[in-house]
Amino acid sequence: MNIISLLLWLVIVLNIFFAIIVAFRERRDAGSSWAWLLVLFFIPLLGFVLYILFGQNLRRSQLFQWEDHKKIGIQKMLRIQLNQFGTCQFHFRNQATRKNRNLIYMHLINNDAVLTQDNLVDIFTDGGEKFDRLFNDIVGAKDHIHLQYYIIKNDQLGKKLIEVLTKKAKEGVKVRVLFDGLGSRGLTKQFFKDLRKAGGEVAVFFPLKFYFVNLRLNFRNHRKLVIIDGKIGYVGGFNIGTEYLGINQKFGYWRDTHLRIQGTAVHAIQTRFILDWNQASHHHDITYIPNYFPNDVSRGNVGMQIVTSGPESKLEHIKNGYIKMILSAKKSVLIQTPYFIPDTCLLDVLRIACSSGIEVKIMIPNKPDHMFVYWATMSYIGELLKAGAKSYIYDSGFIHAKTVIVDEEISSVGTANIDVRSFKLDFEMNAFIYDERIAQRLTTKFEEDVKVSRELTLELYQQRPLWVQFKESISRLLSPLL
Repeated sequence: MNIISLLLWLVIVLNIFFAIIVAFRERRDAGSSWAWLLVLFFIPLLGFVLYILFGQNLRRSQLFQWEDHKKIGIQKMLRIQLNQFGTCQFHFRNQATRKNRNLIYMHLINNDAVLTQDNLVDIFTDGGEKFDRLFNDIVGAKDHIHLQYYIIKNDQLGKKLIEVLTKKAKEGVKVRVLFDGLGSRGLTKQFFKDLRKAGGEVAVFFPLKFYFVNLRLNFRNHRKLVIIDGKIGYVGGFNIGTEYLGINQKFGYWRDTHLRIQGTAVHAIQTRFILDWNQASHHHDITYIPNYFPNDVSRGNVGMQIVTSGPESKLEHIKNGYIKMILSAKKSVLIQTPYFIPDTCLLDVLRIACSSGIEVKIMIPNKPDHMFVYWATMSYIGELLKAGAKSYIYDSGFIHAKTVIVDEEISSVGTANIDVRSFKLDFEMNAFIYDERIAQRLTTKFEEDVKVSRELTLELYQQRPLWVQFKESISRLLSPLL
């Protein structure tokens, strides 16, 4: 009995010690601190092991040591724009950019996100159409193909992609493929054997060499982007896999949003790929090459900033962009997201918008792909319904789009969900677009989706059974960790 008592006291003392560590390491985020303390309380000792693997701040400064300030290919443009903003000499080509100069400046000064105003943008909401266009662009590549996805699956679509890339590598086109070690954990070296043999290069972002003791396990590269010949860029929500073609029985039709961009904004996407590639490749770093940043890329007149965020950033750049957009709203805020777990700041901004008479509409999926995330989402949706927002449950499959539209004037499309993971833990990329025509096209897509959705009213929400309320409450407590 003495030995058992001693062991119990030892567990209690160690748990208190670990709790102190958690409280100090997470002191900038009280919600996260309390969530981890609850984990420690219910799962003594093991809870701290989970914190080491999945905690937000532990050893983060040691994990991210690659140079991010050398913006390969856009340094000159960045210096010029900072100087022009500082002397009030920057020329805005349309009303949307002029009205949002403060948002543009915030991204420029904090994220080195240059404003480009010569872009042509195509919007894809259907996986079949997106991948048909992407494969056509890959086939037409002359110089290089840089491709980065969170998920690449060893299925029909993934194999087709590698076959096309292998053929281009044999033709002398430089091909580089970067994928996330966790998102694409099912891939093997054999999958890329032919591509590598043809001269293509492959790199893994934070590979899972030791899955259960990997301090980088919780920090994933969630970006999905492609650059072809430095002239065509892709960014959005679609990964590589047949489920994104809408043929998966579990999810049904896959509704997402992806952009095809031509213009100088492609340079910013290229820069981000190079930074990520150089971190992951180790022995095949990319330096500045003129062909990667051609001058003859202008195709249109859409204003845009490519904004990135990740756990190496002190500021939550994409979330701050969302907040600034919402604060500027005069009429409407439209949001499509598969996960809706806002922090207190973003939730308050949306509440204020509702109480100011601004129309706030949020569209979410009708089925979960992550159970706790789904019930936490429903909990936060309930908060906004009480504030006067409208919510729509997409019933025509699974909606995975990450889209924010304000006043049919400005919009954001990219890889970031509205949750703590996207804002703090994952590496993300969004295009902030200052163009009324693009915003109106996205609004039209939203309205079309409403027709195949059902509205979740406050009355219906309040009728949910007790067991659902219980699941929401538990998931809400865990939301800072999701």
